[in-house]
Amino acid sequence: MSNLHEPFQTLARQRNAAEFGIWIFLASELVFFGGLFTCYSVYRLLYPQGFLAAGAETNLIIGTANTAILLTSSATMAVAVWAGRAGLRRHVLWGLCLTAMLGVGFMVLKAVEYAEDIRKGLVPGAGFAMSERGAEIFFSFYWIMTAIHAVHLTIGVGAVSLAAWRLWRGALDWRGTAFLHVVGLYWHLIDLIWIFLFPLLYLLGRGG
Repeated sequence: MSNLHEPFQTLARQRNAAEFGIWIFLASELVFFGGLFTCYSVYRLLYPQGFLAAGAETNLIIGTANTAILLTSSATMAVAVWAGRAGLRRHVLWGLCLTAMLGVGFMVLKAVEYAEDIRKGLVPGAGFAMSERGAEIFFSFYWIMTAIHAVHLTIGVGAVSLAAWRLWRGALDWRGTAFLHVVGLYWHLIDLIWIFLFPLLYLLGRGG
């Protein structure tokens, strides 16, 4: 079976074109998140005490658990891509399924954390529970950045699940297919963004 499409003459060229396209997309995403991180840094300098107090209110246990989950999912995704290059269909399928399940696990924990934040009154707006100047700004960044990340993760889980389903049905050529490589690169972007979000949102205010 081949997933070669016109106007490409080889799977290698098709994969290179797809990877080039996803790298352009990833670069635009990094610029977008870079802007958010820059704004966060500016307000952190303006309201250091408020940001420290607010950072101490995030759930470090769930944040750490989700970090471990995403790092593990990055490894399973890498295994799936490697197995695709090696032509190991079963390993690709297991890698994709584990990656998708870990992604769902992340979202379940994040939903639990969101519910806790709402219960504690940590949603910016009327009824915000903290009085420190800048704390509400911190949680504005917290909700915006984690929600955008969650949207990206949801898309990633959908793409990984689609790849696994197509492979299971025999509709996907697992031997170096461009689709598998593109999904892998996108998934690693999700992990990379979280690696930056974790210290900014969960470790701040916990240095003693």
